[in-house]
Formats: sequence, C-alpha cells, structure tokens
Amino acid sequence: MRILFALFRIIRPHNCLIGGLSVLIAALVAGVMAPWQHVFYAIFSSMLITAGANTINDWYDFEIDRINRPGRVLPAGLLPRRLALALAAILFVCGIIFSIFINFYAVMITSFSSIILVLYSAVLKGRVLWGNLAVSFISGLAFIFGALAAGSISNGVVPALLAFQFHLGREIIKDMEDVVGDAGLGARTLAVVYGDQVAKYTAIAVFCFLVAFTFVPYFLQIYSALYLIAVVIGVDFVILSIIFMLWRDSSQPRLKMYSIILKFDMLAGLLAIYIGK
Repeated sequence: MRILFALFRIIRPHNCLIGGLSVLIAALVAGVMAPWQHVFYAIFSSMLITAGANTINDWYDFEIDRINRPGRVLPAGLLPRRLALALAAILFVCGIIFSIFINFYAVMITSFSSIILVLYSAVLKGRVLWGNLAVSFISGLAFIFGALAAGSISNGVVPALLAFQFHLGREIIKDMEDVVGDAGLGARTLAVVYGDQVAKYTAIAVFCFLVAFTFVPYFLQIYSALYLIAVVIGVDFVILSIIFMLWRDSSQPRLKMYSIILKFDMLAGLLAIYIGK
C-alpha cells in the first residue's frame, strides 16, 4: 500500500489531469470532426506522458530535491529510484502506444514530446531559459495535439500560444523558488546565473506580454465576447495581481504561493477558451 501511494504521488495526478483537460479543451475548441475515440486516445496519451515526465523529473532531481523539497517521494525514501525510472519508461511508452490509434502525426508529436521532456530533466533544466522554454513549448504543444486528434490542427494554435506564455512566466518563478538548491548543485538557471532581480523582471515582462496577448483572439474575432469576459476576470486579473505581488515581495514563501495560484489559474484559462470558442 505504501508503494502504491508513493507511485500515485510521484506522477502528480493533478498535473496529469490538467494535461488531459488541455487536450480535451483543445479538441472541443477545434470542433470534433474526427471519431471521438481519437480524442480519448489523445487524452489518455497526454496524461500518461505527463505522468512519465513528472516521474523522470523527480528521478533526475533527486539531489536537488533533497535540498529544495525533502518531502517528495524519492528524497523521503518512499520509493526506490530504480522503480521510479522503470515507471517513467513504462508511462512514456504507453503514452506513445495510445497515440498510434490516432494517426502518424500524433505518434510523431508524442515521441518528440517524450524525448524533449527527458532532455529537459537530464540537460535543459540546468541551462539558462532553455529548460523554461522546453516545458512551455511542450505545454503549448498539448493544444496542438488535442486539435490534431479532433481533426483540425489549426484551431489549436491560439490556445498553444497562450499556454506557452503562461507556462514560461510560471517556470521562471519556479526557478526563483528553487534557486538555493539549483545553485548548490550547479544548475545554470536564469535566477542562478543572473540573479533574482533579472529573473523577476523577466517573469513580469512575460506576464505583461501575455495579458496584452489575451485580447488578440477577441479582436481578431477568433473567440467571442464570453471569452474576453472570462479571460479578463479569471486570468488577467490574477496575473496582474501576481505581477504586483511579485514586484513587491519575491521572498521564497511568496514565490511558492504565486506558483500554486498560477497552477490553479490554468483551469480558468481553459474555461475561458472553451466558453469563448
């Protein structure tokens, strides 16, 4: 029972759920013209690959997490590292297998995503901005994947661009939160190399650009007025609040709070896109 609980924790089900919801929302926004089972295959594939990414990230981050997050599954000794590595491999493979039932392009996306996510944990995470860009790119690609499964890949472009910017800002904040452990183990993140102030201003700049960009789909008549209302209230107001708070206080406890708020605000963004399609 203890092992099962540890396995459940390491895949971070809430992240997997958000990944699956992103694919579902992308499919609904695109308009499902393909068989519905393709959408379900894409959802399951996305959730499995997200679970694999979370697991392999914890496997690579074992030493960093001993400093930054000692309560996590591996540093807490709740799960053997070799079992976590095997689990990650199984999850990635199963995610790719589900995509086989969609089409060739879906297999290409899942295979490419899996490779990038492993490279992120192994190499890119410790490079200035490259790790942030990789995670943000994969997060946006989930919307392309969902639209592809629905049969209209072009309708996933706008949600993908919004998701990319949102995740980029949040990833920079997470690096600021982890700066002590990252610096201790030689990771070259933006916060480590150029300092918290540069990282803070970069995150604020990304979020300011995102807030401005949220109006573009409405003015281009891609999404309706309902989208505009929902995105301003549910997303822009939250992001502007985070910008204000981050400007005033970028201490470690606050950074963790900002990251958590942004994680849940993703759901508001998904809702805005869905009701405004």
